[in-house]
Amino acid sequence: MAFASFDAQRGSAPTSEINMVPLIDVMLVLLVIFIVTAPLLTNAVKLDLPKVDSTPNVAKAEKVEFAVTPSGQWFWNGEPVGRAEAQRRFALESRRFPQPEVHLRADQETPYRFVAQVLADASNAGLTKVGFVSEPEPR
Repeated sequence: MAFASFDAQRGSAPTSEINMVPLIDVMLVLLVIFIVTAPLLTNAVKLDLPKVDSTPNVAKAEKVEFAVTPSGQWFWNGEPVGRAEAQRRFALESRRFPQPEVHLRADQETPYRFVAQVLADASNAGLTKVGFVSEPEPR
């Protein structure tokens, strides 16, 4: 802040300092106004909303147990089928909603050729959920 001086040469010179007291007073008044008016701006509207209990309507996909033996026999849910019959059933199952999961069981000694045929037939029919079922080795 600028203070008066008894020096005659410097006493008549204008001061170039800003007086901060009025600015602080204005800011404090604005702060008090905002503090008082802020709670008034949060008006809550009472609404009587309906109470609902929703459970998702998820259709459980069925599964098809498909097994291939090392000798090349195919089994559809335990029932022996040929390749043409399996292709026909794959085509029927691919049109269902939701599509069933195909669980493919193949022995360790089963040639990959038979497994690849099953995978190709399922893919050509449009089935997308094919999984391999395995059993862990005993320790």
